Amino acid sequence: MNTEPYEPLTLMDFSDPCSITAWHPVNDSVMGGESRSSPQIVDGRLIFAGRIALTNNSGFASIRARKQHHDLSAADSVLLRVRGDGRPYQFRLYTNAHYQGSRIAYATTFETIENTWLELRLHFSQLQATVRGRKLSGPAFDPAGVEEMGFLLADKREGSFLLCVDWIKAI
Repeated sequence: MNTEPYEPLTLMDFSDPCSITAWHPVNDSVMGGESRSSPQIVDGRLIFAGRIALTNNSGFASIRARKQHHDLSAADSVLLRVRGDGRPYQFRLYTNAHYQGSRIAYATTFETIENTWLELRLHFSQLQATVRGRKLSGPAFDPAGVEEMGFLLADKREGSFLLCVDWIKAI
């Protein structure tokens, strides 16, 4: 890893309403579940909102920004400015790494405080390789080839949720 000083790189700031086109929901409906979510841009911020259900293989909601091409090899962390609802969320990065035909998510969980803006630094060393909720021992995260990023909620609590994201930066 490069140890030279690194100026923060804005990955997403949501000031352009068209940035919503990169974001797509990936909910438990892919497995027959009933949870729902959708991404929206409101007042220059990403809103990840919906409802978690716990019936019929339900239990998670997520959004992903596809077609990203970021070389973050000069960084060691992602910095987020978020306002949540007191629930724990995951931030996820994706490279071209796959396991048994599925894309590997490199994820870390962060806590939110209800209706409070937080700036959170999530170090790459915290990222855990996962596929469908299953932790993997590897491969290691390659920051030079980030192709997708996203947020996931899977806290086993039924009900509505809301996460507001002001920006995402690499540092």
